[in-house]
Amino acid sequence: MSLSIDLEIKHSVLCIRLVGELDHHTAEELRAKVTASLEKNNINHIILNLEQLSFMDSSGLGVILGRYKQIKNAGGEMVVCAISPAVKRLFDMSGLFKIIRLEKNEKFALETLGVA
Repeated sequence: MSLSIDLEIKHSVLCIRLVGELDHHTAEELRAKVTASLEKNNINHIILNLEQLSFMDSSGLGVILGRYKQIKNAGGEMVVCAISPAVKRLFDMSGLFKIIRLEKNEKFALETLGVA
C-alpha cells in the first residue's frame, strides 16, 4: 500500500488529506511536500485529515510532530480531524493529543480556525 497526499490551501490554512499508509517508506515524501508548501505559501495553520489513513508508524508520527513544530514556531496551530480508530490509538499512546487538537471533521476544524 502506498500513500496519497492531497494538499489544498483554504485562505491561510494548509489542508492535508492522507489516504493509505504513512510509514518509513512514505514519510519523507510527506515531509518534503508539506515543508515546500509551508515555505512557498503564506500558511498560518495546518489541518490534518486522517479519515482515510489506514496505518501509521513512528516515522509518520515524527513527520507530523516536525510539521507541528514548524507551524507552531510560525505562530500557527495544527488541528487533526476525522481520524480513523487505529491511527487515533497511536496518537493517544504517543501523547500527541496533548499538543494537537482533535476535531470531528474538516469543516468544523476550519470553522474553529476562523476561515470556514
